[in-house]
Amino acid sequence: MNENPLVSVIITAYNVEKYIKQCIESLLAQTFSPIEFILVDDGSTDRTGEICDEYAQADSRIHVIHRANGGPSAARNAGLAIARGKYIGYVDGDDWIEPEMYRKMYDACEENRAQMAICSYRQCGEGAEESRPTGNVLVLSRMQAMELYIMGDKQYHIYNSVWSKLFLRSLIDDLRFQEGHKSEDIMYTTCTLGKVETCVFIDELLYNYRTDRVGSIMNSKLEERRFADEIPFIREQIAYLKGLGMVELSEKASYQFYRRLLYYYLDFRKRKMNRAARRIIRFLREEKAKIAQVYKKEYVPAGDKVRMQIALHIPVLYYVLCCLYDKFIIPLKQK
Repeated sequence: MNENPLVSVIITAYNVEKYIKQCIESLLAQTFSPIEFILVDDGSTDRTGEICDEYAQADSRIHVIHRANGGPSAARNAGLAIARGKYIGYVDGDDWIEPEMYRKMYDACEENRAQMAICSYRQCGEGAEESRPTGNVLVLSRMQAMELYIMGDKQYHIYNSVWSKLFLRSLIDDLRFQEGHKSEDIMYTTCTLGKVETCVFIDELLYNYRTDRVGSIMNSKLEERRFADEIPFIREQIAYLKGLGMVELSEKASYQFYRRLLYYYLDFRKRKMNRAARRIIRFLREEKAKIAQVYKKEYVPAGDKVRMQIALHIPVLYYVLCCLYDKFIIPLKQK
């Protein structure tokens, strides 16, 4: 391992023997130095751990941790416990990164005295959405970064995922991932953005996210993940923002939360997960008074107000109208 790495990259891996070599090769191809790579084998039952050990024997920058399976949060925390870099990055073992990712992110932080860098990413695999980055670099204050994270805009988006980010170690010294949960990135990203003075956004596709790995956490136990993890974490996020005194931003986060619930409803219906879809509608109806308050705000488009009312009162009609829109209107717009 390097004596004084400036960047520590923590890679979590569970049963990814098919992909881990590509991931590690992309790490070793980084143009930035000095850097260390901490591979955390989270109790894999295939050859993932063996492959990690083989690379560690050949390259002193690599350190491997073998541990009983505890999920990505616990694995990241284990890696963070031994990381020695001034900056910390995260990579998932089934993804890969571009050669200049950490050089560009490190340089952007140092040049702008930023505590955090964020990059755009490329989706790879079936169902991947096309991205068209501008190559621009945005230097953001805490409020600007939070606003972009919660509301986004037509070009730039800050997503929950920690693997598209580089963190100054002092920013996260008192922060750990909540173990035993999925969607743990939501609060980790919210808390770090709530602490930064300056944040840099690099609109380049520096991270490659695999969308179609069989057995991926992102593709399994969908109903459980959304109700047991995503919804509680987002509500915690809203409360956290309010606690910071960002009242208007917490209201905007509530608006985005209700929009997300409508997406969940449509997605569950399309997957024929009708019980889960009904749970979403029940949840929305229980929140009816809060929705009415949030949807009075001027930043809520009139179309969203209409969609919410239809979903609350005649959810089947809402689903049918959305399906018709997808089938007939979107193709016309794409011509």
